[in-house]
Amino acid sequence: MFYREAGDFKTSYADDSQTFPIAFDRYRYYFVLAVGLGIIPFVITDYWASAILIPFLIYAIAAIGLNILTGYCGQVSLGTGGFMAVGAYTSYKLMTAFPWMDMVTITLLSGAMTAMVGVMFGLPSLRIKGFYLAVATLAAQFFLVWLFNKVPWFYNYSASGQITAPERLLFGHAVTGPNAEAWVKYLFCFAFVFVLAWVARNLTRGAIGRQWMAIRDMDIAAEIIGVNPLRAKLSAFAVSSFYVGIAGALLFTVYLGAVEVGEAYGIQKSFLVLFMIIIGGLGSLFGSFAGAAFMVLLPVALKVLLVDTMGWDTALATHFQFVIVGGLIMFFLIVEPHGLARLWSLAKEKLRLWPFPH
Repeated sequence: MFYREAGDFKTSYADDSQTFPIAFDRYRYYFVLAVGLGIIPFVITDYWASAILIPFLIYAIAAIGLNILTGYCGQVSLGTGGFMAVGAYTSYKLMTAFPWMDMVTITLLSGAMTAMVGVMFGLPSLRIKGFYLAVATLAAQFFLVWLFNKVPWFYNYSASGQITAPERLLFGHAVTGPNAEAWVKYLFCFAFVFVLAWVARNLTRGAIGRQWMAIRDMDIAAEIIGVNPLRAKLSAFAVSSFYVGIAGALLFTVYLGAVEVGEAYGIQKSFLVLFMIIIGGLGSLFGSFAGAAFMVLLPVALKVLLVDTMGWDTALATHFQFVIVGGLIMFFLIVEPHGLARLWSLAKEKLRLWPFPH
């Protein structure tokens, strides 16, 4: 009744192969965009921006980036936090060295620098894979955090070792700094999410995306049929690191404003983004959004339910969050490896056939 294909005819291959071939899905997508652009900026509050919306948008970019590398190309990475730190410190150096540069350019250049670093640390993927590649990227995580902590040039010789984002304007409105308004920061992040998600969707459905998935499924067979493993793996590392670097730059400049690399971009950040794509669904852009939303909303929901309503201790509620996340990861890895994205797909399939049995 609500989700049907009857009467939704396709008269060309382009219509049939579009991202949302079913009209209902297109209308839902347009509705989400309308709400995100036409309603939320006018009703957003500082609490909603800082607790839910802006972290969700930033982590969605990081999850898409890691999903491109791990979900689509099959290259396991535990260095996401370190690559986010590259984006953050690149944006800081650009902001302090070039005061005239706008934030869009700074953020894109931060992603480009992270892409180059990601390619360099992705070179071992040509020789090793699986658990050994995960250990190699974990080494990159620790090395990058150590580098930003031990070389004073990266934090401009500050005595505290902390970096602080100076104020920058975009179209007359502050995007960074203490005077930045919630709706401006939200729209700035929303624009990056919209563009980067669109680019990722086209990449994963094109020739390069097919090469990534061929390498993921069986790299030897992919090489036999003509896929260049060097180009495929390094391009996946480059694109993934570009996304992760932009997320790290936005996390520093727009969201936090001031960071210390060990606290903001430690190993726990790498695991957080990894949990997002495991719970959301590997090899799915929707899964990246679903996992980011789940991991951002979970601590807020537990605080409201356990701390504010039931009177639990805050530390106990935090540890209970780890129990829930760990249990869900085991559940999805055993029962449904494709995560929330697969559950959503099954729900839509049943809705298409309702009220008839499946």
